[in-house]
Parts: sequence; C-alpha cells; structure tokens
Amino acid sequence: MTHPTKAVIRLLLGDYLRLMTMKKGAGGELSQDDDVLYTEAELQSCVDKIELIDYHQTIDLNLPSGLKFHALNAGHVLGAAMFFIEIGGRSVLYTGDYSMEEDRHLMAAELPRYHTSPDVLIVESTYGVQVHASRAEREARFTGTIERIVSGGGRCLIPVFALGRAQELLLILDEYWKDHPHLQSIPIYYASKMASRALRVYQTYANMMNARIRSQMDLGNPFSFSHIRNLKSIDVNTFDDRGPSVVFASPGMLQSGVSRQLFDRWASDPKNGCLIAGYAVEHTLAKEIMSQPKEVVTMEGRRQPLNCLVDYVSFSAHVDFVQNRDFITSVNPTNIILVHGAKEEMGRLKGALMLQYNKLPENKRPTIAMPPNEVEVKLIFTRRRSAKVMGKLAETPADDNDDQVEESKAKAVVEPREGDAVRGILVTQQNSSKIVAPEDLSTYTPLRVGSVSSRLHVPFVGKIETLRMFLGEMFRDIEETREDNETDVDGADDEGVVTFSIGSQVKVIAGKTKGVATVEWDCSPVGDVIADSLVALIMHAQSSAASIRLTGRPCRHRSKKAREGDLENQATAEEHLRAVHQALSDQFLSVEATYEARKGTFEVKLDANDNASEESNGLVCTATVEFENILDGTAKVTVECEDEKLAANVRGCVQNVVAASAPIAMY
Repeated sequence: MTHPTKAVIRLLLGDYLRLMTMKKGAGGELSQDDDVLYTEAELQSCVDKIELIDYHQTIDLNLPSGLKFHALNAGHVLGAAMFFIEIGGRSVLYTGDYSMEEDRHLMAAELPRYHTSPDVLIVESTYGVQVHASRAEREARFTGTIERIVSGGGRCLIPVFALGRAQELLLILDEYWKDHPHLQSIPIYYASKMASRALRVYQTYANMMNARIRSQMDLGNPFSFSHIRNLKSIDVNTFDDRGPSVVFASPGMLQSGVSRQLFDRWASDPKNGCLIAGYAVEHTLAKEIMSQPKEVVTMEGRRQPLNCLVDYVSFSAHVDFVQNRDFITSVNPTNIILVHGAKEEMGRLKGALMLQYNKLPENKRPTIAMPPNEVEVKLIFTRRRSAKVMGKLAETPADDNDDQVEESKAKAVVEPREGDAVRGILVTQQNSSKIVAPEDLSTYTPLRVGSVSSRLHVPFVGKIETLRMFLGEMFRDIEETREDNETDVDGADDEGVVTFSIGSQVKVIAGKTKGVATVEWDCSPVGDVIADSLVALIMHAQSSAASIRLTGRPCRHRSKKAREGDLENQATAEEHLRAVHQALSDQFLSVEATYEARKGTFEVKLDANDNASEESNGLVCTATVEFENILDGTAKVTVECEDEKLAANVRGCVQNVVAASAPIAMY
C-alpha cells in the first residue's frame, strides 16, 4: 500500500480496537475475548508486514507467471491507488474507489497512459447512471444551506468520517468563513478523537496532493484552519449548543457515536439541520432520513419527530456515470467487471454501457459482468504470439532514396515498416517476449552477452604435414601461422608450433606438445560442429594410408597453392576424379574414364531407344573435368553431347560431385 494509506490504516484500526476495548470494559454486549477481533500486538504485527509502494513504482515478484504490478493515483482519498497488474502475459486494471474530479486538495485519478488496453478492467459502479451536479453548484448549495441554518439561529450537523471527505469539507467551509466576516462569530467544530492525528497525516503527505495545496505549503500549513476548532473529546450531554454552530462529527452513517447523539438531540428542532455530504449506505440512518420520514427512532429506542432540515449534497469521491463511462472508454478494456455498487445501480450501468457498445462491431465489443459477492468469474484467453522489437532494432538506418528522409532530413533513422526483416535475440521472460540486438541485451533484459571458450587436447602422433593435408582437403582458406617451440621436447616436429585457423571459429595447434594436437574454439552451434569434425579428422589423419605414406617421407614446407608436378596434389586430384567416375557409373550403365594429371575425361554411352540395332552407336556424351586448384576444389567442367537433356543431367551430376568433394569454405 502507499505511504499515506499505511499511516491512515494504523489510525483507523487502532481507533476500532480502542472502541471495542472500551465497550467490553463498560460491560456492553461484548462478553468474550474472541469478540475483540485483534489485540494491539496483532495490530502492530500486521502493520509491520505492510510493504510500501509509490505511484508508478513497479513491483516484480519474479514468479513463473510473470506477476508484476504498479500503482496509479486514484484520487479517492489521500493515498488511494488503483493497480495495473500484469500476469501470465495478460493485464488487469483494478480501480477500487476512484474520482476523476480534482478538488481542493486531491488530484484526479490518472489514466494508465503508457500501457496497452488492459484485458480486464475491474471498476466501481457506486453511482450507477447517476450524474453529479457541477462542483461549483454543489459547493454553493453546501455553503448556502449551512449559512441559511446558522443565520436562523440553528445548529448544523454534518456527519462525516474522520478521514476522507471531512478534510475537503473543512477546507471549503474555512475558506467560506474567511470570505464572509458576518459568519465568523459562529463556531465550527470538528468533533473527532482522531481529528488532530488525521490532520497531521495530511500535513505530512501534502506533497502527494494537488498543485494548489503544494503551493500553499510554501507559505504555511493549509490544514491549519482559522475558523475551525478541533474537539478531541466531546460530551454531548454537557456540550454548550445554545447558540448557532456547525459541527462535523463521525461516523458518517449516523449509526452510533457523537454524530448520532447530536442528531437525536437536534432532530426535533425545525431551526436545526443535518447535511449529508457523502454516499449513504442502504439501511443506515443517514440513508433513511434522506427520504424525509416524519419520525425517527433514537439510540434509546424512543420515537421522536424529525423536524430539522435534512439535505443531501454529494461530495462523495466516487465517479458518476459520465466520468465512469468516459474512463472506461479511454481505457478500452476487453472485459469489464462491475463491482462496488448496489445491484440496481450496477444493472443500470451495465445496460447503459451495453447500449453504447452495441454501436460497435460484435468482435470489438467488450464483455460486461456484474457478479454477486462470492461468485467466480471465468475468462478464457488465447495465447498471444507476439514480441516487442526494442532498442536499435526498432529503428532502421535511413536510405538515401527513402521518401521518409525527404520529409524529415534531420532524422538519422526511420521507423521500420511492415515487411522489413528483423534479426536479433528473442528473449521470453514471464510470458512476455521481446527482440533486441545483442548489444542492447543488457539494457532491456537482465541477461548479459557472454562467451564460453573450449580447449580440447587430442592425441596426435603424426606429422604436421599430414595434418595440413587433411585440413586442406576438408576446409578452404585456412590461415597458417608458425612460431618456434621454446620447449626442448624430444621428437618435437621440425616445423615448430603451427596454428591452423579455420575461419574465425576454431584453431588447431600442433607441435607445441609432443603427441598432442590442441583444438580451441568459442562455443557456438557452428563452432561446436566444426570442432567435432576436426577431432574426428585428427584421429583419422593418424590411421589412414595417406598418413602412413607421408610419415615415411621427410617433411617439407608447402605453399597454399598446389604446384604442377606435385605428386601428392596429383594423387588427390585423381581421388576426386575417381569419385566423379563412380557417381557417373551409378547413374549411367556405360562410363569410360581416362586420367591425365589433374584432368579426367568421361565418355558416357546411352542407347538412343530400346529397339536400336547392335550396330547403332546410340548417344555419346563426353564430360571433361580439370581441377584448377586442388586446394580449394575448383574445377572446370565441360560437357559435349547431341542431346541437351542428357548433357544437362551429366553436367549436374559432375558439378554436384565436384562441389561435394571440395573443401568447405569458412566465411
């Protein structure tokens, strides 16, 4: 709850405990300890458990359901808040009691401007379809009625609650007395044991009131009244009420207490008056006398005539129909649940809202419910599959030819448009998804960009020359660096320490430690796959026939480009050519091959038709494959054939084999 609410609740619950204890001690109806709902220690324990929240402060409970909420000013009383709740990817706005009208000390309720429309709006319906008069009209009627009563020598009772509307009415009446000197001889009393403590709460939290009060605080205390006296205690039987006076007394419903005692005492005198200035609950005396009965029953049970003036001027801090309807329309919820109202008023409000929404298409009309107490409301939602694009991804560089740049050359970026591709990191947290650039990850999420480096030592007893050949056949554009081996290890390779860099992903280090090749890489889906293939390649390089042949020869340096006449490159080219021959043989019945260095010629024979004679030569297709650079697997492919369809089939087969056998390009 908010800070003022905590201060107020301590006063109210403490006062209730005091009254119940006094009633029990006086031998009243309370006869058992259980009749007092709580003790002072339990009250203090309750207050200690209260967690405070400021307006617009978001509380995130870090639950799997993603429950978080923040408070908004409700304008009902000092510290009143409505709550915007987000849970399970859905949102609920609970207004509680709220007021859309700024008065002398409180700001009006605020709209949740920075959020999408809530899925559920739980809203009060206290006044149903009733419409309040203007504030100026109500104030004039309020002060005019009081002046008419006291000018005629009567006493005016204003039943109020100790906290809430009382402070607003005191401000109005104190200002009116200042502006009318002829009334200043008539006393105004604020009869409440909590009067001074309540006003201290208001003085403490003046910063949470409207601009009018905050500006007055710079000059003085606006709640230090000039013409109003606080009565901490009042004995109605000894109270001097011989002259005209105005008394604010609690409780507001006239059920008991000082307000009821004064009403019983003054009700029979026609010069007196009782002014109801707030909402009156059904089946209370305050509600009963608004219908102007001829008689009322006193607290002692006797009947007496009701001769005093009874008037009702609403200063209730609840929205009327127009304010409630406008708020609901502005919030634009998907589902509306009406609460806090009499059944008849809620029904009228529901009917008025349905009549308004019937003008909309059926798929845009909100559902409206007015459940009785203890009745469960079930709402079914489909899962939302959407993500917010945030940060740098939410803006794209302006194109020189973009029309938007012409419209606003001062802008360096323009908003992305429908159909634009967005690439980033998708982060789903508590049923909410967002897409951000890696560099924005720490700004918009609790995550951080990190990396994991891996190093794997693989047994390798072969020569670096062998490893070089196998890596060259598997990967293209390998960068190779050498450095001297500073450690004097018996049997170390003469080439020193050689590092093979496969793209920017993985490194293979050989010659640093005898009998070991080291594979280093930054963990990633691509890096992990390459590292796994390199481990298999290193193990294979020690057991293959090529490894045994190379191990038997003295090692020598080789450039990255193959040289003409190099026997090893020629052997490698021949292996690729034989692979082409095998692929063609799998596709066609008759394939003859001849090899010359890095060049292979393949003659593919195919009968022209099934009825061809034995003397017919049929179709002949000649394919030539010449490897230009065996290290990167590039080859020149030519196909000659009278039949274009057959030529295309042979050409496709050869090109696929060449591409498949070429080293993998790492970009």
